[in-house]
This record gives sequence, structure tokens and C-alpha cells, in this order.
Amino acid sequence: MRAQEHCKYTRQKENRNGSMVTGCRTEWDDIRCWDRAEVGQVVNVSCSDVSQLFANNHGYIYRNCTKSGWSDIYPSYEDACEFVEVEDSETTYYSTFKQVYTAGYATSLISLISAIFVFTALRKFHCTRNYIHINLFSSFILRASAVFIKDGVLFTDETQDHCFMSTASCKAAVAFFQFSILANYFWLLVEGMYLQTLLALTFVSQKKYFWWYILIGWGLPTTILTVWVLARNFYDNRGCWDDTDVSFIWWIIKGPITTSLLVNFIIFINVIRILVQKLKSPGVGGNDTSHFMRLAKSTLFLIPLFGMHYMVFAFLPENTGEDARLYIELGLGSFQGFVVALLYCFLNGEVQAELKKRLWKWQMQGYLSYSKRRRTLFTESSTVTQISVLEKSSPKEQPSTELQNSISVV
Repeated sequence: MRAQEHCKYTRQKENRNGSMVTGCRTEWDDIRCWDRAEVGQVVNVSCSDVSQLFANNHGYIYRNCTKSGWSDIYPSYEDACEFVEVEDSETTYYSTFKQVYTAGYATSLISLISAIFVFTALRKFHCTRNYIHINLFSSFILRASAVFIKDGVLFTDETQDHCFMSTASCKAAVAFFQFSILANYFWLLVEGMYLQTLLALTFVSQKKYFWWYILIGWGLPTTILTVWVLARNFYDNRGCWDDTDVSFIWWIIKGPITTSLLVNFIIFINVIRILVQKLKSPGVGGNDTSHFMRLAKSTLFLIPLFGMHYMVFAFLPENTGEDARLYIELGLGSFQGFVVALLYCFLNGEVQAELKKRLWKWQMQGYLSYSKRRRTLFTESSTVTQISVLEKSSPKEQPSTELQNSISVV
């Protein structure tokens, strides 16, 4: 796609120059670009220069520049170079990988929505710490939703090459995807900043900083995305905005993300240092093994919360280790929301105790309601029985008996 754009750009420059350009002008033949040539010149191109997908890389294609323009290509690409049949293994690989990260994001969505419901439904968990967790969970939900939306817009029609798409819907889908990525990274940063504040400042008003956290988590991504959208619209309005060809525009997104990861990494190291100091303090019981286990557990808990697994490729070029990047950022990253919800909600001791308490309360209410119904039914049944016994032995029957006795005597 870049070669085609470059070829078209060169052709436009030649058209602007007008009569100054002689001979055959630059032309794109749907496979490669033929540069300008003078009349009578024969241009030959090696198959290896065209593409590495050809079986015969030693063949050549020719074109003549005539007074009437370029001649037809001879021989054809098919005859001179022989196309290699692309195996379906690569397609199967990416299809399988898509199923993996789709399952990961779906699992994360369900667990994150459930975790948010727990934190909002139970009044006991209404505090600054959990409000920050809820916002982080929401950013993960946005990220998973953005992946599904982007895949739906760009890859639903398999007959269409998304590399040549340039619609408003696909640009909006990519822009929403970039916003969700930014918001997710910045809320990971907020979690790190909040934990650092708790450890460093013992007596601090948590509500005092909460709105600053909201501004960092949602305000900064909105501002950065606005700048990026304007830059793409005015300087690189090609395709669906899902490429990284123009480096200064791409760094509008990558720069803040890399900075947030770097700051979070520094906070992560500092938090681990503080934990080590606290575990070594005389007031903490246990031996060295128990201290090491508690430190290892705390570190493993903090890695997904701080997004430290993204540090592997944070400072490397985009085309470095593409397969490994896919595994970490899409494969493992798709399950990050599930892991965070599991660690900071469902495996939390306070949450488990409160849920058990609520479950026991609901069970007791059901049991008491059932017992009350049984007592009511038993009381009603006893009352009916007593009434029937009284009716059988009622005095109203005695006159009739005396009348029958007197008749028998007569």
C-alpha cells in the first residue's frame, strides 16, 4: 500500500510539472510502480524486485516506452515469474489466534461486569479504592468492546481488503480503539499512583485526589485522542487510520503510553522496595521463607495491576518480534481484565466474606419464610380440625335425639 501511495504521489508531481516532463510518466500497474522513462527506452524488472511471492525469482518483465505511452507488459507476471500458491496455514494460524483472544476478551467482559456489579450493589465497598477499581474495570470493558467493534467493522466482509478501506465507520472504530487503549494504560497508571500515595502518605484524604485521578484516567486520553484525530485528518488521512507509517503522528499515541508505562515501572519498583522494608521490620513475624513468599505473592498481584508485561515491547520498534508481541499484547492481554477482576474482587477476602454473609442471610430469610408458611398452614389446619370436632358434638343435635326417643316410647 505504501508503494502504491508513493507511486501516485510521484505521478501527481509529474502532472503538476506538466510540459516539463517528457516520455512515459510514472505508472502503477496494480502490482508495481514503473518509473518515468524516455521514448525508446526499454525498462526491465526482475521478479525478485517485484515480490518474494514468486517461485521464479530469476525471470524478467519488460515494457517499452513509445511515443503513444507505455507498451503492454511482456511476458506477463504469471508467465515470467510463476506465482507461489500461498498455503492456508497462515490463515488458519491467525484465525485460531483470533478465536483465542476473542475468548479472552469475552471472559474478561463477563468477569469485569460482574465485579463492577458487586462493588456497586454492596454498600460496604463504596470507597475511593474501589471507585478507582471500577474505573479501571470500565477501561478494560471499553478495550474489549473496541476490539470486537474494530474486528466487526474491518474484517466482517472477507471479500474486501481492509488495507484499501477508507470509510468514516472504520476510522471511527479505530479512533475508539485507540481511546480505549489510552484510557486503559492511564487507569493502570492511576492504580499505581494511588497505591504509591497510600504507602508513602499514611494520613491523606483519599477523596481529595479522586477527581485528579478521574482527570488523568479519562481527561488525558480524550485530549490525546483529539490531537491524534486532527493530525490524521489533516496530515495522513489515508485508509482506516490503522497504520503507523507516519512516525510523528503515531508517537502522539505511543509517546504518552510509553511515558505512563515508564512511570508505572518506577512506581512498581518503589512499591516493591517499600514492601521489602515493611516485611523486614521487627514487628512483622515469620521467617525468611514466609517473607519471600509474601513478597512474591504481592509482586505477582501487582504485575497485572500495573501492566508490567507491556514493558517487554514498550521501547522497541513496532515491527520487532511481531509474533511474540501478538502473544503478549493480544493473547495474554485479552485475559488481563479477567485476572484483574479475579485478584481484586472475587479472590479478595473482604468480598468473599461479604458475599458469604449475604448468601447466608438470603438462605436464612428463605428458611424463616418457609417456616412461617408451615406454621400458618399448621395453625389453619388445627383450627379447621377443632371446628369439625365441635360441630360433631354440638348441642344442636340433642333436640332431634330427644324427639326420636319420645316417638319410640309412644
